[in-house]
Amino acid sequence: MPCALCGDIIPAEVARCPACGAWARRRDFRAVGVAVFMLLGFNAFVALGSGISLLRLAHPLRGETHDGYSATVTGDALSPYADVFTISAIMAVVTGALYLTWLWRAYRQSPGPHRHRRAWVLLGWFCPVVNLWLPPRMVYEVWVNSGRYRTAERQAAGLVVAAWWACSLLGLVLGRAFTHGSVETLADARFDVHVGVAAAAFQALAATLCMATVFQITRLQCLPVSSSAQTPGNA
Repeated sequence: MPCALCGDIIPAEVARCPACGAWARRRDFRAVGVAVFMLLGFNAFVALGSGISLLRLAHPLRGETHDGYSATVTGDALSPYADVFTISAIMAVVTGALYLTWLWRAYRQSPGPHRHRRAWVLLGWFCPVVNLWLPPRMVYEVWVNSGRYRTAERQAAGLVVAAWWACSLLGLVLGRAFTHGSVETLADARFDVHVGVAAAAFQALAATLCMATVFQITRLQCLPVSSSAQTPGNA
C-alpha cells in the first residue's frame, strides 16, 4: 500500500516506509485524524451558521415593543434553532466517538511519560466530576509528549487546550439554557436569542480549537523518523 506521507509503496512484510521511514501502522491513524478534523470543521460550520442566523433574528426584536410583541410568533421562529442545537449535540456525540478512537491511538503512540493509565482516555470522559478536568489534561499530555517542546511552546499548547475545553463547557451550558429558555416576554426573548448566539459562538470556537489540537498531534505523530528528532521550533 502507498505511504500516507510520501506516497511510496510500503511492502507488506515491513513496518516502516522505505522512503521516509514512517510507521506503516500510522497510515490508519492519519486517516482517522483527517476524518475527525473534517467532522469538527463541519460542526464548527453548523454552529457558526446558527449564530449568524440568530443574529439576524435578533435585529427585528430590537424594534419590537411590548404592545406588539407576540410570544407565539417568536417561539415559532426560535423553535427551529432549538432543533439545530439538538442536532448539533447528536453530531457532537458521533464526532466524539471517532475522536476517542483517535485519542486512544494517539495516547498509545505518544512516548510518555503519562500520569494516568491508558484506560482513563475513555473513563475520564464519563466519570462525573473527573470529566470536568481530566480530558483536557490527557489531550495536553499527548500533545506535548508527541514532540520536543520548549517551555514557552508547552505553555502555548496548554493555553490552546484550556481555551478549547472552556469554550466546550460554555457552549454546552449555554446551548442547554437556550433550548430551555423562555419567550413569554420581550425581554426574555431578547435574552434567549443572545444566549443562543453566545452558545453558537462558543461551540464554533471550541470545534475550531479542537481541530488545531487534532492537526498538531496527528502531524507530530506522523512525522518521518528523520524529522522526529527535531524540535517543533527548529523544524
